[in-house]
Amino acid sequence: MRSWTTCHVVLLSCLIHSVSAHNDFFTSIGQMTDLLFTEKDLVTSLKDYIQAEERKLEQVKQWAEKLDSLTSIATQDPEGFLGHPVNAFKLMKRLNTEWGDLENLVLKDMSDGFISNLTIQRQHFPSDEDQTGAAKALLRLQDTYQLDTQSISTGDLPGTSVKLPYRSTLTVEDCFELGRIAYSESDYRHTEVWMAQALKQLDEGEESSVEPVMVLDYLSYSVYQQGELERALDFTRRLLELDPEHQRANGNLKYFEYQLAKQRKAGEDLRYRRSEGAEPEREESEGRKGVKKDNLPEKKKYEQLCRGEGIKMTPRRQSRLFCRYYDNNQHPRYLLGPVKQEDEWDRPYIIRYHDIISEWEIEKVKELAKPRLRRATVHDPQTGQLTTAQYRVSKSAWLTANEHSVVDHINQRIEDLTGLDVQTAEELQVANYGVGGQYEPHFDFGRKDEPDAFKELGTGNRIATWLFYMSDVAAGGATVFPEVGAVVRPIKGTAVFWYNLLPSGEGDYSTRHAACPVLVGNKWVSNKWIHEHGQEFRRRCGLHEMD
Repeated sequence: MRSWTTCHVVLLSCLIHSVSAHNDFFTSIGQMTDLLFTEKDLVTSLKDYIQAEERKLEQVKQWAEKLDSLTSIATQDPEGFLGHPVNAFKLMKRLNTEWGDLENLVLKDMSDGFISNLTIQRQHFPSDEDQTGAAKALLRLQDTYQLDTQSISTGDLPGTSVKLPYRSTLTVEDCFELGRIAYSESDYRHTEVWMAQALKQLDEGEESSVEPVMVLDYLSYSVYQQGELERALDFTRRLLELDPEHQRANGNLKYFEYQLAKQRKAGEDLRYRRSEGAEPEREESEGRKGVKKDNLPEKKKYEQLCRGEGIKMTPRRQSRLFCRYYDNNQHPRYLLGPVKQEDEWDRPYIIRYHDIISEWEIEKVKELAKPRLRRATVHDPQTGQLTTAQYRVSKSAWLTANEHSVVDHINQRIEDLTGLDVQTAEELQVANYGVGGQYEPHFDFGRKDEPDAFKELGTGNRIATWLFYMSDVAAGGATVFPEVGAVVRPIKGTAVFWYNLLPSGEGDYSTRHAACPVLVGNKWVSNKWIHEHGQEFRRRCGLHEMD
């Protein structure tokens, strides 16, 4: 019969085998779920170890209690006690044998099984890269959705309920770690806000192994790096109140005081020259006082759309968007059961199909894809090679039509509804987004400066994109088009479709789009990129651009 140790080692080995081929855990929520079950089994192993230690201690306790009672009686009349031959024999036996057995029991290491499990498991734990990636994801979510540190620390995020059993909070140690990771990236703004949150929680009485001196040290330097000398000086003085001998803080105090005096003198000199008329005051030009929304950097437009802000469609244009039952010119498969079609946007023309993929199909596609999920890649225009990128945080897998009938049926459905030949399309790509998973603004088609983008496929450019949403997302995760202001929310069981190329074959630059960071939830999508070759007609099968 196998011991609990052996059973757990075997079980953990099986569990670990399922995740050992993967890395970059933080880029896929779907694969991170495996880690939860692995951790649960490790906790079971830990509890077994505790029970083994408790059983050992119980044996030692029983022995001690028995001997305590015996020796108390024996020492009252030693000669009388040993005058009984059985007592004399048992004393020899105890001291010669039984105390040795007890020594072996006390020295027996009950942790062997747990340590074996932990050693096997640790080889496949998330790496420093995963921890840093997850931390950066939180900072990205904080910026994109304009969240304050208190909301994140208390777990009070949009899309969450107070009643959720898995709502979690950040400790002082967690806040400190986020600040430390930001500091290692020379991101002093995030260093400041997270160290300030850690200090706030310490001031409120939260117990922590993190000392206020450590937090203040980071705080003073991070605000100094942002040019706030007075605040840097205040934090340094507070630090020195707690640790007057702190060498770095004492050095910083003198330096900050010197720099602040120098800054103040320069300000006084400037005011004096202006009062004497030697130097006129400079007024901000109109262009610097504010930036018109139309001239915002793309990243700002993208983040605004993710928050539900930014460009809005006029009521007149909205009035021309419709819902309809669609059979693609009386296609035989949809003549009796047309699909539900909705106009999402007019220019570029984006349409959504409702109830277009079933629950069973979704689960089967996820089942096929999950073991093969790998970090999603992008085309590097410099090298022409596929590479990972920080602006695309997800994992993907490719499914071929011949590996399961569900994939073949999905491909056929896309062909029937779009009127486009999918024989030259790329395989069905399945993607699962990770912590704060996103894909920043990009084009699906190859531009003129990327002539070799799809050369190896030999099927021309990507004429159109079909995108299935295979999960609802509690908050975030929208598909947005920054150039035009379109926002498409993920709705499970629906799909959206648009053309990437104009009828002339030129790229439609208004289709530049992005996947917003997932704030709360788990986002699964699958997409089909349809190529030019094989399309006999350059018509839109009823999906013309709206006037």
